[in-house]
Amino acid sequence: MLDCSSDAEPFPAGSRFSDTANDLASLKTATKTSMPASLRSGVRVGESVSVYGFPLSGILSTGGNFTTGTVAAAAGLGDDTRYLQITEPVQPGNSGGPLMDQDGNVVGVVVAKLNVLRVAHATGDIAQNMNFAIKASLLANFLDANGVPFCGWQPLKDTP
Repeated sequence: MLDCSSDAEPFPAGSRFSDTANDLASLKTATKTSMPASLRSGVRVGESVSVYGFPLSGILSTGGNFTTGTVAAAAGLGDDTRYLQITEPVQPGNSGGPLMDQDGNVVGVVVAKLNVLRVAHATGDIAQNMNFAIKASLLANFLDANGVPFCGWQPLKDTP
């Protein structure tokens, strides 16, 4: 089982596969895990989601941070449907971290935050809680194309 305790020693990782268009990468380590991640598509606007990561490394907790928020929009900047807009605060170090539903299923991967200085210069207002994650459907395609196992894939089903 993967040791995620805060006193675990760091271990080297190398890139196996990457998708620069969607800001995704698969890392290879010597560490083994007994269960691959469960993915879920179809997260809805307003649904509660959580982020785990290591924001502002060297400044904040080395044990990682867990934040909660909601899905604010089903698309990113310019209506880019590859992304979800999320309200969780994210910082450098959160990128690549999981976006999880309340059951712990991965529904996305944190990839970006809005450049608030650029927006403030253009609009005169400071934007808040405008962060983005790649949807799990793109993650599933990336993992499948590269032979990386995952479980629990549940596409969204139409509800009456």
